[in-house]
Amino acid sequence: MKLTTPIPLLEIALLVNAEIIGDASFKVRGVNEIHKVEEGDLTFVDVRKYFKKALNSKASVILINEKVEAPSGKILLYCKDPFAAYNLFVSRVRDVEPLSKNISESAVVHPSAIIEPNVVLGHHVRIGAGSYIRANVVIQDNTIIGENVIIHSGTVVGTDAFYYKRIGETYDKMLTCGRVLIEDNVEIGACCTIDKGVSGDTIIGEGSKLDNQVHIGHGVVIGKNCLIAAQVGIAGKTILEDGVKLWGQVGVAARLTIGEGAEVYAQSGVNRSLKAGKAYFGAPAVEAKEWFSDYRVWKRLGREGR
Repeated sequence: MKLTTPIPLLEIALLVNAEIIGDASFKVRGVNEIHKVEEGDLTFVDVRKYFKKALNSKASVILINEKVEAPSGKILLYCKDPFAAYNLFVSRVRDVEPLSKNISESAVVHPSAIIEPNVVLGHHVRIGAGSYIRANVVIQDNTIIGENVIIHSGTVVGTDAFYYKRIGETYDKMLTCGRVLIEDNVEIGACCTIDKGVSGDTIIGEGSKLDNQVHIGHGVVIGKNCLIAAQVGIAGKTILEDGVKLWGQVGVAARLTIGEGAEVYAQSGVNRSLKAGKAYFGAPAVEAKEWFSDYRVWKRLGREGR
């Protein structure tokens, strides 16, 4: 998330009770997750095995719970609980503002777009020319929808990220300040759910089509002209490159990449990244030709064993 106005680091340090190690005059221009940060951004890390990744990322400021040596040009904000500090900072830069009417006064809808009855548009939503939002769709704050997009009834866009940290016997929720971006000529079926990114963007690429009852997790990036059939679930931060096809009830784990033009057959489970241009099947998913070859062997062995 990019900040509307850069915030002095000293102000953030005072807010979250952190010690600045580095240039105290720096101004933070954004907040983002490790894998999406840009220069000027703040990110956080509280698990040692991810320290190196955070310190070597593009982030300019790292909230961290140990005093470690930082690479040149990086600034550390040292505090005991970076997770809580991050949440406090996010609550400062993006307050939750309850809706008092179905369509927020800050929502911007192109005159040629069609908005059917009982649609809910949150604060700062933008909808482009020729888009058609059917009855009972909920589009939550800061969602950006392009031109000629169709969203069918019952879909919810911009739900909070499913992101929690275990604290003793309970779970603390990470506050969500990301967005959903839906590019031109996308169609989204009925009763789909699309989470916004934790602090970055969930993106549905131009020309992609989602069937009914599809779930898209936080920070997922779907490329152009992808086809996603009913009851597919894609976990957070996974990337689908252009032209990927996922058929019915495919489940995809988090933080993976499915290469351009890959096709995953129905009811498969994807637990690792998949190469471009190939067909996959099974749980865990393997190349379809390999799975069917093995299946023929299993079937023959079964007949011979009787």
